[in-house]
Amino acid sequence: MGEITELIEQGRDDGVDNAALFGAAYDELKKLARARLSRSGPMTLLDSTALVNEIWLKLADQRTLQVDTRRRFFAYAAEVMRNVIVDQVRERNAVRRGGGEKALTLNTGIGDGLAGDDEALQVHEALASLAQVEPRLAQVVEMRYFGGMTETEIGEALGLTERTIRRDWDKARLLLAAMLS
Repeated sequence: MGEITELIEQGRDDGVDNAALFGAAYDELKKLARARLSRSGPMTLLDSTALVNEIWLKLADQRTLQVDTRRRFFAYAAEVMRNVIVDQVRERNAVRRGGGEKALTLNTGIGDGLAGDDEALQVHEALASLAQVEPRLAQVVEMRYFGGMTETEIGEALGLTERTIRRDWDKARLLLAAMLS
């Protein structure tokens, strides 16, 4: 049994010691953050260290975290990463667009390069809509896309078969594509 799993087992009744859990998971969280940011492209200015530090800030706010498995901890971390990235994109868009000031465009071609940020926000909003209709599908997307988890790992975390996860993933992709088109 790994150190992360041991910490979760020890804290099953009264909550996990967040500082110890974060320390044990730091290297894996950095890998997860690096993988997520490499797929983000230029839409975020964060680096993997900053993203992992944001996870720590969220953990520190909670004092103890109620997770029952290693996979659920990393699913939680994936959710935090998604929220941090979306918040950062929104903040950057607000500043770039004048923070609420009326936009003044001098050149009609100047706004063409903004699609990446807008696309990230559209995906986030579509995922939030999906979560209202099909919460499990949204959770599968979050764990796979933002958490980098495999179908087997997601199945273990959610208590479902790999085949069910694969069907959920396919269905979620179709629904999200329809929402985004």
